[in-house]
Amino acid sequence: MTEKKKILITEDDQKLAQTLAKGLREKDFEVDIAYDSKFALKFFNSKKFDLLILDINIGGGKNGYEVCAEIRQKDTQIPIIMLTAFGDSDDKIEGFESGADDYIVKPYDFRELLARVNVFLKRANTDSSFDISNILKVGDLEMNLESKIVMRSGRKIDLTPKEFNLLEYLVRNKGKIISKNDIAKDVWKENVESLNVIEVYINFLRKKVDKEFDTKLIQTKTGMGYFVE
Repeated sequence: MTEKKKILITEDDQKLAQTLAKGLREKDFEVDIAYDSKFALKFFNSKKFDLLILDINIGGGKNGYEVCAEIRQKDTQIPIIMLTAFGDSDDKIEGFESGADDYIVKPYDFRELLARVNVFLKRANTDSSFDISNILKVGDLEMNLESKIVMRSGRKIDLTPKEFNLLEYLVRNKGKIISKNDIAKDVWKENVESLNVIEVYINFLRKKVDKEFDTKLIQTKTGMGYFVE
């Protein structure tokens, strides 16, 4: 019997949280609910979850951005979806900078949320046997596709799942100019609301992968896209 995937919902609106939890449980997920940041972190530190759904405007002493950042420091791989009424571009960028992998604005379509949950869980749980094909290299950068560890010049680089997927895509297409539309289609697997989100993630990668090194791997071709060389 396949073990149920475990999801933690952090949402201060009890009715909304219960409705969402009911929908996910009907899809055979195991769901816990935290109504504020204090209990969210307590749940996370005491139990293993496969995915988090997180609101921004929560009580308990910390907002959703702060909870996301704290959890991301402890676990770089767990998928985090922000589900919130804050829909401005600045709010979304702050969410991504805090470590979120996706950002859905209320009111939302449950079918869309479920589709994104399934995509993230599928990516996070893809099993593969270890062999040389699980190692990608470009310059002094090495990506282990099985352990999700990224090294550059012997230094470990911590990436979120979305950052890892984006870097993997660029490295697999070494030397090829990749447009934002291609990234949206092949990495996000959907139409992103704003292609500026991709710029944000490219900047995240540059800060982590290139900033501390003399040789810059991630390049921009003005008006065309990005490439790794």
